[in-house]
Amino acid sequence: MSQTGTVYLVATPIGNLEDMTFRAVRILKEVDLIAAEDTRNSIKLLNHFEIDTPMTSYHEFNKVEKAVTLIEKLKEGQNIAVITDAGTPGISDPGEELVRMCYDEGIEVTSVPGPAACITAVTMSGQACRRFAFEAFLPKDKKERRRVLEETKNETRTVIIYEAPHHLIGTLKELAEVLGEDRGITLCRELTKKHEEKEKTTIGGALKSYETKEPRGEYVLVIAGKSKAEVLEEARAAYEDMTIEEHMDMYLSKGMDKKEAMKAVAKDRGVSKRDIYNALL
Repeated sequence: MSQTGTVYLVATPIGNLEDMTFRAVRILKEVDLIAAEDTRNSIKLLNHFEIDTPMTSYHEFNKVEKAVTLIEKLKEGQNIAVITDAGTPGISDPGEELVRMCYDEGIEVTSVPGPAACITAVTMSGQACRRFAFEAFLPKDKKERRRVLEETKNETRTVIIYEAPHHLIGTLKELAEVLGEDRGITLCRELTKKHEEKEKTTIGGALKSYETKEPRGEYVLVIAGKSKAEVLEEARAAYEDMTIEEHMDMYLSKGMDKKEAMKAVAKDRGVSKRDIYNALL
């Protein structure tokens, strides 16, 4: 029985060719085939690094049927590298489907790490980056898009969104409507390139900024999550229409004893347990 090949997910520069790793160049030279998102774009990269490995197209519109063909080649023992136009395969780019199929078939998959626009942007954004949620490009379907934005409204993690220049202002208006103009945001564009820009502002500030300039280049929007203070304030406000007695009954009906119920009510309302005790006297 012949040994199956390996899939290498190879990250490529998002703008600056100097970000190409030594390992990435070596792997692209050593594999039997390179599956590229756009062969016309990738040939420039390969030529720059004197890589003459054969290429085949593997993109969003053929990712399922082409993956079947690639799986067959892997079963024959060929090693295949997957690259996208820029960045890491599978991150808002083709690759995920092939990886899933490889696992089903018992084919080895490994990653050759490198550039990723989302990581590059969040680390230089000035926004919190310990916890973040990556949304990539928002859905085109209006209902699905609205659903995602509504979920983002209460997200406490930093949120990362990709956007094209011709949709930027429309997206900022939607974000202002759902999240409010005061929500913090950093707009990153032309990452790693000569004219790289980062603008840390608010959603309202970004809209005002683009009243006088035209969006250019691909954008990564790094949006601040809802603050814990806001979350606590909204939680407290939710109990304002409920009497303390009703609030206590809510927890007592769940099986809590009186002491634990008082503690829970006090936490909900942002007061001390003694305040609750005195109010019930």
